[in-house]
Amino acid sequence: MIRLAIRKRGLVRRDVAIYTLARYSRRNDRYFPVLYNGFWFTMCGIAGLAGLSTVNQAAVKAMTDLMTHRGPDGEGLWRTQDGRLCFGHRRLAILDLSRRAAQPFQSADGSYCITYNGELYNYLELAERLRQNGSVFRTTSDTEVVLEAYRQWGEDCLGEFNGMFAFAIYDQRRGVVFCARDRFGEKPFLFLERPGLFAFASDYKALFALEGVDVDVDKPALLRFLDSPANGLDHQRQTVFRGICQLLPAEKLLLNLGDLSWSVEKYWDATPGSEPASTSQENAVSHFRDLIDDAVKIRLRSDVAVGSCLSGGLDSSSITCLSRRLLGDENPYHVFTGRFPGSPADEGSWADAVVAATHAIQHQTKPDAEGLMEDLDDFIWLNELPVDSASQYAQWCVFRLAAENGVTVLLDGQGADEILGGYEQYFASYLRSHATTPDEERLIRERYPLALSGVDQAWKTSLPFGLRRAAAHALGRGSDLKFGIGWKFVGEIVRNHDQAFQAETLRQALHHDACNGFLTTLLRYGDRNSMAHSREVRLPFCDHRIAEYAFSLPENLLMGKAQTKYLLREAMRDILPEPVRTRWNKQGFLPPQAQWFRDGLLDLAEQVFNGRDFAQNPMWDARWWQRAARRLRRGEDALAVQLWKPFIGQLWLTSFVERARNLPRVAPLRADYP
Repeated sequence: MIRLAIRKRGLVRRDVAIYTLARYSRRNDRYFPVLYNGFWFTMCGIAGLAGLSTVNQAAVKAMTDLMTHRGPDGEGLWRTQDGRLCFGHRRLAILDLSRRAAQPFQSADGSYCITYNGELYNYLELAERLRQNGSVFRTTSDTEVVLEAYRQWGEDCLGEFNGMFAFAIYDQRRGVVFCARDRFGEKPFLFLERPGLFAFASDYKALFALEGVDVDVDKPALLRFLDSPANGLDHQRQTVFRGICQLLPAEKLLLNLGDLSWSVEKYWDATPGSEPASTSQENAVSHFRDLIDDAVKIRLRSDVAVGSCLSGGLDSSSITCLSRRLLGDENPYHVFTGRFPGSPADEGSWADAVVAATHAIQHQTKPDAEGLMEDLDDFIWLNELPVDSASQYAQWCVFRLAAENGVTVLLDGQGADEILGGYEQYFASYLRSHATTPDEERLIRERYPLALSGVDQAWKTSLPFGLRRAAAHALGRGSDLKFGIGWKFVGEIVRNHDQAFQAETLRQALHHDACNGFLTTLLRYGDRNSMAHSREVRLPFCDHRIAEYAFSLPENLLMGKAQTKYLLREAMRDILPEPVRTRWNKQGFLPPQAQWFRDGLLDLAEQVFNGRDFAQNPMWDARWWQRAARRLRRGEDALAVQLWKPFIGQLWLTSFVERARNLPRVAPLRADYP
C-alpha cells in the first residue's frame, strides 16, 4: 500500500481541523461578520436505520459522526417509540439558524418526522399556499415547508418542489418512510438492505460504520468509469460497492415499515417530444431570460452570506452578472476564482473583466501540484469515489477559498453546457438534426476546431481493438486507457465503450447528458468538494424549468448561427461584458495537468505504478503504465489525461477503500435477527 506521507498545509488535518472562521449573521438584510469556532467539515448529512426488531441508536450516531463534515452546526437523533426506526442528522445551517429548525424535525402532532439535506428554493411561495390550506409554521425554515407539503399533498409534493434535496419522511399514519432525491441528483441518497434491516445515508463511509457491511468493490464498474466518466458510477442503482444502492436522479422510494419491502419510481422526466415547440426567437429569448432570472433570484435566498464561483467562462459569468443586478450595487458580493498562471488554461483575464463590470469583490486561489499532494489524503477520503481529472482538485480549492472568507453559499454555472448545448462536440448531433448551409458549417469549423473531430477521425477506431492494442504495445505509442487495462477486464470495457449511447438529434444528446450522463457525475463532484469545506453550492442552470423549456425548443435556438449556448448568449445581451458573451472558445476548468505531473506528481505516480499493489492488481497492465510514465517524463504531454486515471484509481483503492475497511463497526440492530 502506498502511504501518503504528505505534510498538511495550514490548519487542515486528515480528520478534524478546529479553526476560527469568519461567518456572517444577518441583520436588517445586511451581513455582519461574527466569529465561529467549528470543524473543517461540511453540508447537511442524513442517515437512518429501519428494522424488524429494535435498531441501535448508537449505530446511527456512528454514521452521523462520520459525516460531521456535512454539518458542523449541529446534530440530532430521533427514534420511534417502538425503537424500530431511527433518523440521524448533521446540520449546516443556511435558513433559520435557530435551534427550533434543528433536525430530525417532527410535525406538531408527532405523526411525521423528516431528516433532510438540501434547499427548497421556492419555499416562500409554497409556505404561503400551505398557510392558505391551514398550515401553521413554527419556523422560517424550508425543512418545515417540505414536511408540511408532504402532509398536505402526499407524494405529489415532489412536483411542487424547486430545489436540490435528499430526504426521508416517517409517516406514522401510513406506516411508511417516504424518501426522494432531487431531479438532477445534486444531493446523494445511498441505501442498503440486509435481513431485517434497511439503512440509508448521504455518504458511503456512514454505511461502512455498520457491522456486516462489506467494502466490496465492483472493479469492472470502476474501470468503466475511468474509461468513460460519462457512463460510469453515477447512472445505475447498483453502486461501485456491491450491496450498496443509490436513488437515481428524480426517483422516490417508499419503504413499508411492516416488512421492510420497498419500491422505487421515477417522478420526473424531461424527455424531449418528437417535435420541438413552435416559437419565435424573440419569444424564446425573452422567456428564457425570465426563467434564468428567477432561477438565480430564488437561489439567492439565504440567512448566511452568498457569493459565486467565477471561472471567467460564459456560464459562471452570467450567474455573477445576474446576481449582481438582482442584489444591487450597494450590497457587497464576493466571487471566487481559480487561476493557473502561465498556463493556456488560465481564464483570469476573463474573470477580471466580469469583476470590473460588476464591482464584485474577487478572491483568487492558485491550485498547484504541491497543494494537491499535500491534500491528497483528505481529497480522496471526502470525495469517496475516484475523480476523472485534477480539475476536481481545483474546484476543491475554490470552495476552500470561500470557507476561508466566510461565504457559506455559492452560486455556480454547472449544468449550462449539458442543458443548453455548450460542448462543441454537440455540433455533430446538431448537423444531423438541423439543415444547415455550407457557410454555417464552415463557420462552425472555424470557431470550434474540435466540433467535428469525432466524425473526422472515426477511421482511427475502425481497426479491431486487439490489433490496435498490440501495435500500441509493440511501438510504445498511443494513449487509450484501454491499452493499459489488464486482459481479465479489457474485453468487457471495450464492449461497454462500443455500446455507449449515440444520440440522433441534438435534443436527445442534451437530455441524455443532463439526465443520464456526465452532468450527474459532475454534480457528485460538486457535492463532495463543496461539502468538504462546509459550503453549499447552488446551480441556477439546474432549475428543472430551464431544462424542460430547453429540451422543447428547435435545435437552431440552442446552437444556431454557429454558436454554442445560443439562447444564453442572446439572453445575456447588455448584461455580460460583450467580449465574454461572444467568446467562442469553450475552455473547461482544467489545470495544466501535464505540468503538475512534472512538478512532482509524476514521482508519486511512478511510486504507485512500481508498487506491489499495482503490479498484483489484475485491473492494470503495470508495464504499460510504467512505460507511459517514462513517455510523459520525456515530453508526451497528451498522456497526462490518461495517466491520471490509473494513478487516482489505485490510490483510491489503497486509501479510501482500505481506510473504510478499517473503520470501527457498530451493530445496527440491538437484538439478533431473526
